[in-house]
Amino acid sequence: MAYEKTPSDHRKKWDLDEYEKLAKERLEEELAKELGTSDKEIPVKRELLQPRDYKVDLDSKLGKSQVITKTTPAFQQGGYFCNVCDCVVKDSINFLDHINGKKHQRNLGMSMKIERSSLDQVKKRFEMNKKKKEEKSKEYDFEERMKELKEEEEKQKAYKKEKRKERKRKADTDLEEGDQDMAALMGFSGFGGSKK
Repeated sequence: MAYEKTPSDHRKKWDLDEYEKLAKERLEEELAKELGTSDKEIPVKRELLQPRDYKVDLDSKLGKSQVITKTTPAFQQGGYFCNVCDCVVKDSINFLDHINGKKHQRNLGMSMKIERSSLDQVKKRFEMNKKKKEEKSKEYDFEERMKELKEEEEKQKAYKKEKRKERKRKADTDLEEGDQDMAALMGFSGFGGSKK
C-alpha cells in the first residue's frame, strides 16, 4: 500500500521505504539505458532496405463511388488502406509517403539503411541497362509498322462493334421481357405489332 491512513488521522502517511525502492530501480534502469546494457531491451537486427517486388495499386478505386457508414471496416473505407500498419491514408501522395516512410519499413522488419553496391554490381547494372536500350532502339520497317497499326485499328473497331451489338441485344431482351410481363398483367397475349 502506498500510504497508511489511520481512522484518527485524516492526513496521508506515505510509505517512504517503498517509494525509495522504486526510485532506486528507476535510476538503475536509466543508467543501464545510458550505458547500453539494459536487460529488457535487446536491440533488434533489421534487414537492409530492399526494393519493392510488387506494383503499388493506386488507381484500382479511381472513379468508383462507395457508401461508408460508421460500422464500415477500416480496409473498406475511403482512401488507401495499409494492411501492414493497419491504417487508412486519404490520398495517393500521402500513401506513397507512408509506404516509403520509417514506420512502415520498421513494421516490415527493415531498417532505413541500404546495402552498398560493389563495383561488379554497378558494372552488371550498366550492361543490363545498355542491353534494354538497344532492344528498344530496334528500327522498324515503315511498311511493317503501318501494317501493325492497321491491324490494331481493325481489332479495336471489331471489338467496339461487338460491344455495341451486345448492348443492343441486352436492351432488346429487357424490353421484350417487360412487354411480356405487361401483356400477362393485362390479360392478353401481346400488343399486336410485329417487331421491325
